[in-house]
This record gives sequence, C-alpha cells and structure tokens, in this order.
Amino acid sequence: MNDPQKPISGDSISRRDAMKATATALGAIALPNTLPLGLASGQETATPFGDAFPNLDSLASGKWWLVRPPKKSPPPPMDVPRDEVIAFAVYTCDSKTLKLSAQLYPLKPDESREARLEFMRDGKWIEAAKVPLSMPGWSAHFRIENWDNSQNVPYRVRHGEKATFDGIIRRDPIDKDEIVIANMSCNSSRTTGDRPEILENLKLQNPDVLFFAGDQTYRHTEHTAGWIEFGLQFRDVLRDRPSICVPDDHDVGHPNLWGENGKQSFEKDNSDGGYFYPVEYVNMVQRQQSWHLPDPVDPAPIDRGITVFFTRLRLGGIDFAILEDRKFKSGPKGKIPQLGPRPDHINDPSYDPKTVDLPGLQLLGARQEKFLNDWGQDWSGAMMKCVLSATAFCGAVHMHGARDNRLLADLDCNGWPQTPRNRALEAIRRAKAVHLCGDQHLAVVVKNGINDFGDGPYSFTSPALVNTIYGRWWHPLDEKAGPNPVKGSPLPWTGDFQDGLGNKLSMMAYANPSDVGNERGRADGYGIARFRKSDSTVTFECWPRFSDAKQGDQAQFPGWPITVAMANNDGRKPVAWLPELVIEGAANAVVQVIADSTGEVIYTIRTTGNRFQPPVYDLGKYTLNIGRDKPTAISLKGLVAVTDNASSGKRSVTL
Repeated sequence: MNDPQKPISGDSISRRDAMKATATALGAIALPNTLPLGLASGQETATPFGDAFPNLDSLASGKWWLVRPPKKSPPPPMDVPRDEVIAFAVYTCDSKTLKLSAQLYPLKPDESREARLEFMRDGKWIEAAKVPLSMPGWSAHFRIENWDNSQNVPYRVRHGEKATFDGIIRRDPIDKDEIVIANMSCNSSRTTGDRPEILENLKLQNPDVLFFAGDQTYRHTEHTAGWIEFGLQFRDVLRDRPSICVPDDHDVGHPNLWGENGKQSFEKDNSDGGYFYPVEYVNMVQRQQSWHLPDPVDPAPIDRGITVFFTRLRLGGIDFAILEDRKFKSGPKGKIPQLGPRPDHINDPSYDPKTVDLPGLQLLGARQEKFLNDWGQDWSGAMMKCVLSATAFCGAVHMHGARDNRLLADLDCNGWPQTPRNRALEAIRRAKAVHLCGDQHLAVVVKNGINDFGDGPYSFTSPALVNTIYGRWWHPLDEKAGPNPVKGSPLPWTGDFQDGLGNKLSMMAYANPSDVGNERGRADGYGIARFRKSDSTVTFECWPRFSDAKQGDQAQFPGWPITVAMANNDGRKPVAWLPELVIEGAANAVVQVIADSTGEVIYTIRTTGNRFQPPVYDLGKYTLNIGRDKPTAISLKGLVAVTDNASSGKRSVTL
C-alpha cells in the first residue's frame, strides 16, 4: 500500500551506495524454504546483512541487549526472563505434513541455539523433533511427516530447561458444514501494546484458520522485533489454530513493493521494481512469516536467490490458493509514461488507460499463473475454493491518506497491469473461487468485472487491523450510486463503477473512516468469511475494531453481512447448454468444460449431487472431462451446445 511511512536507515552511507556495495556479495545467497538454516552458538554477528547495513535488524543482532530501542512507539523489550524466550508459534497442516515455526526472542551467547517440539501422547509429553535455530532471525522450524489430522493434539515448544510455548494442533474440521476464516491485514506499529478488543471477538467467533494478508509489522528495518511484537499481540489465537501469513511491502521494509522477480531496487519509492534490502534480510522475513505454510508448489528461487512461498492449503474441504502478488509484479518507473506526481500515481483525467497496459508487464508472473490454472483443475480434498493475496484486483478507492486527497489511479493495487489482472481473474473465475485480501486500509466487497460488470469473482478486502497510518475512502466524484446499486443497502454509493485504470467493479459494501483522529472512527477492524458447504455459499462479515461480537450482526459495519453463492463467482450469462450429465458411482463429481475450437478451459468445478447441466457462453462444440477429484476419468468429446436447455438431452456416465 502507499503510505508516507518510509523505511528508515541509520546507515552512515546512502541507501543507493549501500545497495550497490552489497548487491554482488549478497546476490547469490539462497535460503531454502523447506529446510531451516541452522547456525551454531557464537556464529551470530553484529551485522548479519553486511557492513553496509549495520542497523538492519539491530534490535536482535550482535550485542542486541546493549542496543537502545527507538523512543517513539518502541517495540516490546527483547531482553525477557529466560523462561519466556519462546514468543509464539504458527503452524499449518496439509497432505499429512505438519509444519510449525516457533519464534524466539534473541538469545545470549551462553544459551543453547536449539529448540525442541513435544506432543502430548497418552498423558505424557513426548519429544518429536529437535532443530537448530535458523539465523539470522532466531526462528525454529519443525516438519512432521505422516501427521494424523483427525484429532486435536496438544503441543509445546521448548528451549533450555524452563522456556515453553504451548498450544493445540487442531484436527481438520472436514466434518463441519461451516468453515470460518478470519481475514486480517495492516497492523500498525504506531499503536503499540496488546489488541484485546480484537482478540476477545476472535476467541468468541473461533475461526478455523487465520489469514494475515500482510503488513503484520511496520518496523521496516527491525523485522525480528516487529514480528515478535505481532506474535505477542495475536499469540492467544495463533497458538491453537492454523494460520496463513503472507509478508507484504512493509514487512520487507518497503513503502510499496513491485518485486520484479527479485532484482535490486535503487529508488526510495521502489518504483523501479525489485527489493531494497539484502537477499538474506528478505529471506529472513519470509522464513519467519511463511516457512510454516505448505511447501511451495514451484520452489525455485527467483533472481538473486530470493525464496518463494506461493502454495495451496486445504482445510475442512476449502482449498486456499496462497499467492505472492508483489513478488513478480513489474515496477512502473521507466516502463510506462508518468501521468502523476510520482511514477505509480495517475491524476490525469484525460489519459487513456491503455497507455499503461503495455505488452510484457507482469502481475502474478508466468509461474503463478500456471499454478492458478493447475490449482483450479485439481479438486482433491476440496468442496469450495478461495484465493488469498495481499491486495485487490481493482482500485476500489478514491481518497488516499486524507479526505481531500483524490487519486485517479494507484498502480500499487492489482488492478494494474490490466491485462495480467484479467488473466488472473479469469483463472479464479474458472474455479468459481472467491478472493480474500487486505492492504488497502479500506474494507470493501466488490464483484470484479473482466469484460462486463459482474462477470468475475467476488472479492473481500479486509480493513486495517489498526488504521493509524493511512486512511482511505470510497467517495465517487459525483456522489451518486452507480447502475445496479445494492437493494436495501444503507450505503449511498453502491453499484457499477470503473476504477481509474478502466477496470470494471460492482461495489457491494465499503467502510469509510468517519474520523481518522478518533480511534473509534478510523474504520479499522477485520473480516470474517464463512464458507458453508451444504449450500455452497460464503458470508462476508466486517467487524469494527471496538465492536462486540456478542451483539450479533448489528455490531458490524453498515452494509455487512453479505452472503453470495459460490456459483456466482462466474457471473457470465449462459447463452447455451450442453446435455445434462447423469453421473453414477460418485456424487459431487468434478466436471471440466473445454471449447473444442480453441482448447480453452471454460471452467472446472465440483458439482452438487449426481446431475449437472453445463452452461456455456458461446455456441459450438465442447468436450466434457469428468472425475472424482480431477477431470481425468471420462472424456465426452464433440458435444453440441444448444440454446434451449430443455432440448439438450442427457448423457449418463459411470465413475
């Protein structure tokens, strides 16, 4: 997200010179994502990221106990009682592999650099693994194969003789009809201390999984201290349920991030693309926040050895695709004409959006586009699908930073570049998946449009958890609702709109700040998404930070809750139908529709029951592929689409 809080460097040389000095030396460092890097006691240095960056992660490096924390908004003390050196832990489980990361406070020279993981079995604690700490960063990473996810299992992480952190590895709630995910982002480090008002609600709502969409900390150059601060704030819900964390721009020390496949960035606004700080710092951030995710589907590092983590997680019958929507994205500077006060801002109302949507510009990149397409065709362990990313695929914001600061287009959002944005939404639509994200500091629910209004998937952007940094508002210039406004909404400006990049969106709800100077008027809070498998719907809830969940729906932001049918994530209007399928031998089969004329996959979905009549959006001939979890068991070729679904006939198959 754009905001005025820039990364702070106390280095004696300029950022540009430091980056040039270290680019070669650090460019080849690669940190594996699937195995921790352990260093023995005494190997830590005062400048783990090179002499050009002596103050990077200084609160947790070298003689850290002698370093003075900042006076303004200081993080928690790093020197804690030695029986409390394990700050918190995060975990996920997928495909019978449990991955758990424990974050330790920095240790002193004479203390063990090893952590242990134990499980409660038959009333006794049994040690399951012992690992060296990964350095820099003081994190411990445990991988347990052949995990039985059918029951709750108490765990504890240990260090030395007395330090412990305990919790519960939850069973997979596959038998539950409703699976609940909390959608959170943007946890301002300017507001220090605990988050009791959020924690109390989360405990009451008891989500099955937590999604932190980025900006878990804004302590740019002090990630270990900031990550520990975040963990202390949320550990009472982290400890006993799976969590998904994806680092965003501020987590890696940026005001914005266009990763551009890992190149070195030299501009203070990052508009040239790439990363400011040494590879090892970026990899440390990613390791601390995301190592515990399921293994990346395509683990090859990007340029200079920066690791990747895009992957999938299946829980309770919901299949989550976890994207890195910053890592491969092109930086705007020097690639498109500058049409505003900075390379990523457009304020010229006469400009043509096509002039910034140029060939070769990337959003998700080829590797993630392939992942999304493959993921959409594989329904193993899934009844419904959901895509998770840092930010939104449109610019659903008008005012940025202040109530009077109108911006036509912000290239930091995933609405740019438009062509790869549309490809991403088409891939999400083909699986009839919904999209959850954060970053924008403004809670909205939109229905994305690709070619027409409403033909794409729904997206829910969470509010900032603590919105003390950068307010945003939805406020159309003419102060009128768009066509097709939401009936009965208490909000005046719903309906169909185009963002400043020409992308179509249908605004369903927004939560504008009423008074950014008042902590109860900043519109901060979090989202909840409830996936109901019995009727294939998802309900979006949006809770103000200081709300009381015990009061029910009336405590939510006006305009919420919103319930949508997962089938409507593909909003195209059918013009024809293929023969009705009668599938014997398996209920809820996976059906894929392919256009014979182009070979294009139109969609791949899990059906309900054993009958399904496939809609199509053009006349012609089609192939149907059918299977239990993947569309690979039976293929029906050359089926003719007809405009009258009643006369399309039937085809019976047996799986």
